[in-house]
Amino acid sequence: MLLRGVLLALQALQLAGALDLPAGSCAFEESTCSFDSVLAFLPWILNEEGHYIYVDTSFGKQGEKAVLLSSDLQAEEWSCLRLVYQITTSSESLSDPSQLNLYMRFEDESFDRLLWSAKEPSDSWLIASLDLQNSSKKFKILIEGVLGQGNTASIALFEIKMTTGYCIECDFEENHLCGFVNRWNPNVNWFVGGGSIRNVHSILPQDHTFKSELGHYMYVDSVYVKHFQEVAQLISPLTTAPMAGCLSFYYQIQQGNDNVFSLYTRDVAGLYEEIWKADRPGNAAWNLAEVEFNAPYPMEVIFEVAFNGPKGGYVALDDISFSPVHCQNQTELLFSAVEASCNFEQDLCNFYQDKEGPGWTRVKVKPNMYRAGDHTTGLGYYLLANTKFTSQPGYIGRLYGPSLPGNLQYCLRFHYAIYGFLKMSDTLAVYIFEENHVVQEKIWSVLESPRGVWMQAEITFKKPMPTKVVFMSLCKSFWDCGLVALDDITIQLGSCSSSEKLPPPPGECTFEQDECTFTQEKRNRSSWHRRRGETPTSYTGPKGDHTTGVGYYMYIEASHMVYGQKARLLSRPLRGVSGKHCLTFFYHMYGGGTGLLSVYLKKEEDSEESLLWRRRGEQSISWLRALIEYSCERQHRIIFEAIRGVSIRSDIAIDDVKFQAGPCGGNIYPNYISLIENGLCDTVSNYKNTN
Repeated sequence: MLLRGVLLALQALQLAGALDLPAGSCAFEESTCSFDSVLAFLPWILNEEGHYIYVDTSFGKQGEKAVLLSSDLQAEEWSCLRLVYQITTSSESLSDPSQLNLYMRFEDESFDRLLWSAKEPSDSWLIASLDLQNSSKKFKILIEGVLGQGNTASIALFEIKMTTGYCIECDFEENHLCGFVNRWNPNVNWFVGGGSIRNVHSILPQDHTFKSELGHYMYVDSVYVKHFQEVAQLISPLTTAPMAGCLSFYYQIQQGNDNVFSLYTRDVAGLYEEIWKADRPGNAAWNLAEVEFNAPYPMEVIFEVAFNGPKGGYVALDDISFSPVHCQNQTELLFSAVEASCNFEQDLCNFYQDKEGPGWTRVKVKPNMYRAGDHTTGLGYYLLANTKFTSQPGYIGRLYGPSLPGNLQYCLRFHYAIYGFLKMSDTLAVYIFEENHVVQEKIWSVLESPRGVWMQAEITFKKPMPTKVVFMSLCKSFWDCGLVALDDITIQLGSCSSSEKLPPPPGECTFEQDECTFTQEKRNRSSWHRRRGETPTSYTGPKGDHTTGVGYYMYIEASHMVYGQKARLLSRPLRGVSGKHCLTFFYHMYGGGTGLLSVYLKKEEDSEESLLWRRRGEQSISWLRALIEYSCERQHRIIFEAIRGVSIRSDIAIDDVKFQAGPCGGNIYPNYISLIENGLCDTVSNYKNTN
């Protein structure tokens, strides 16, 4: 099936540019370059007349995939990958359209990293711009097309191009304008100026890039303005990797006219933030602007001009560039997420407390009915404010974080657990301390919480002046005091809600949305179940999940099983690679009759399974962390197997599973027996002899 629109192919041909394309690029004129269809899936078809490759329902059914894999690539410098594509579908199948996914496959990782996904149908070609962070590791680009519903479903690729530089950069010399788009306004819009054809779209004698009349730039003119405060917006591609540094560009503003030229950021939730505004008066020459730019999560840059009438003149824009080095006019302190965070395993990091009150104590306790272990590992350190040790009502202690630069948005996350209080509200509060004005403002406090459960709190805040985060434990009266625990504080740039919209990292599963890529060997009452809150049977199972305290985990319900019955949870097939891998997860084995939890590795086409890790019987009332180091050069699966114990009080749970490339490092506990299997797969694990 040929895609409608020979015009589209001609446009794509224009986009191809020079015949000498960089590595990782292809215009699909006569071949697929260094990209090959993976034989296990549908093939991508090269159009007979060139210009694009495609897959459609002439060759496959709904749900079938076509996978295109590049040769080995390397991006030692930051690179931008642009994809020109089209997805078409019939009007009656809009509810289940085709989907185009793009992954990175690193040579030492078992999981592919999802960079981008799209399924919006279009009558013309679209451009996706993807930032690739610099790395010394080799990788492949994997493009996956999944056919949707309908007889006319199709996916086409017109061009893929990988170039050095940032996707947000542009000199406007290429037809696709680096993926920048104009937010359409019937009256005023950004246009391309300059070029060999002189017409109304040329208001300046020369651009900034080439300093000639043949170069191109973007401009907006007030000649068609009909209303007060008409706005024209030029929108950049969405950033797809964390960036921080200096955004610079050149601009011209016609002197003496009434317009406002501003620069905004907009996140995926639609939140605007002004980061720059042109000074008055204007200058007829090209002016350089340098703006401090922080994009810890996906966001767009928007160049906006607001006119107050038809005599507002023009604004021109050219040569947008980015540097990871901070602007020369940047005088604020640099922010480090590592220095602003702490899990208290070694010390207090950069946190400290005032000298009044008994304060916070760094403790390590054996978990019991009345006090859980720490949140980080279940057996480590955390901070504890023990209000029972004081007979004086009022605050118990203030814990101060490091100084944070002003005028930046922060996401504060931490875990807390509360014991013993009759009335829980305000037993723990978070304040912002403005150093310059010695002012404290409360931004969060406990209202109600399950007792003895590690709960996660998230707070987004922004202040114009340098600030410190302060944790305060309160005891309102002598008769109502208890324990407040605090652990795993992290402070990152950006909004907490925006970071939640990022795709989950490859190989990680918190079970918050679903079972991820795990499958059940059998799905019935005696299999693994996804649950939140306490398990139905008393004196067994967790009170809440490990991730947030109110989220989901996987567990076996012992009352639905008989003694010795198994439940098995299987990972999807993992690609075999050389080198070590580290599997971490949290497990909960509490109850007098608890059975057995094992982790196995099953190699492709082998009937036998290798034991990686095992625990038998009751372990703790807390979530405990497991680390397993292994290597395998063949395709394989990881299997979590839980066996029901002698009584109904033998619920077993797991949460926060994470696969990582590389060894576990110093995290492996030395008091466990190492188990080494011979053959193509070597396994090294924390295996405790429970026989």
